[in-house]
Amino acid sequence: MNFNISVSPTPQQLGQKAADKIAELLRNAIAKKGSARIILSTGASQFETIDALVKADVDWSKVEMFHLDEYVALPESHIASFRKYLKERFVSKVSLKAAYFVNGEGDVEENIRVLTEELRRAPVDVGVIGIGENAHIAFNDPPADFDTDAAYKVVDLDLRCKQQQVREGWFATVDDVPKQAITMCVKQILACEHIVSSVPHAAKAEAVRNTLTSPVDPMIPATILKTHPNWNLFIDDASALGLFAL
Repeated sequence: MNFNISVSPTPQQLGQKAADKIAELLRNAIAKKGSARIILSTGASQFETIDALVKADVDWSKVEMFHLDEYVALPESHIASFRKYLKERFVSKVSLKAAYFVNGEGDVEENIRVLTEELRRAPVDVGVIGIGENAHIAFNDPPADFDTDAAYKVVDLDLRCKQQQVREGWFATVDDVPKQAITMCVKQILACEHIVSSVPHAAKAEAVRNTLTSPVDPMIPATILKTHPNWNLFIDDASALGLFAL
């Protein structure tokens, strides 16, 4: 397995390095074929990366954006909505060629069908894929389905995933977190030409350690990223602590 790891002292420095790499990959794709496609993660761990990315030297008018996941039946007006997150933090600050969102309201199956059709029109150049405290990627909680060929599917969220959402301040209690979400599936994530993972903060140290030191295992979903030929992992001193303790 061959992948690149960058360790930064702070989340801000991590975010800048990750954004620099993402921007470089997007510029390369645009230079090669005139356009680029990116998948973006959300959540507290992505704040610094997205803040730096919107300031990067990229011709955003040639970039199409997709995102990874969204809660089922959660209104976009809710603070935890990933559509709201991306529109406020990213889409409103750059002039994209197009943005395609996961919509968990209304006819979910039809929403997935339409989104899948758009996603599969062309390859994705860069997938910005975070890692959860339970080592999930997108909302592929343990045990993750490594085999489905679907682009997106509805999944049940596990307790640790819900607890993370509460700890990060998106919901008041675990009972307030939706029971289900739409997630991009693992094979679809791995279909990205490049994957960049920004994983700061001490809360992610266990997940980082397990991802890097365990064999590929559906119970540690992020381990599958190690099989990707172009994976770049960005961690900070806090999330790397579990590695240094070995």
